[in-house]
Amino acid sequence: MRQESVQFFTEKEEEFVNLLIEIGMKKNVAKVLVYLAYVPEATPRSIERRTGMRQPEISLAMKYLMDQGWIRIHEKKGEKRGRSIKICELDKPITVIMDQIGEEKKNQTNDQLALIGKIRDYIR
Repeated sequence: MRQESVQFFTEKEEEFVNLLIEIGMKKNVAKVLVYLAYVPEATPRSIERRTGMRQPEISLAMKYLMDQGWIRIHEKKGEKRGRSIKICELDKPITVIMDQIGEEKKNQTNDQLALIGKIRDYIR
């Protein structure tokens, strides 16, 4: 039987994931994003090993990240005959992604404050 070593996040990476979760990001999305922030490119299998997530969770996270325009996926011929391998990488630097997340949160907060202002008009 083949043995594989399982790597998990460092304490710093785990804290990064937890902060993203606290601001409202889904756990699976946060884990994939943090993993990709620290590697130049990754296969879904390497993401599985490093994050401890299952393939369906990774697929959902990658779809969300692609929809946001934060990652790109391309295929590479396998070393052996058969299927090509999917390669994932950030499409933008993580600092740009964090700026986009910050801007989105700021807009959400402003929208909520505007609604509170409208509510106050009803009670005056």
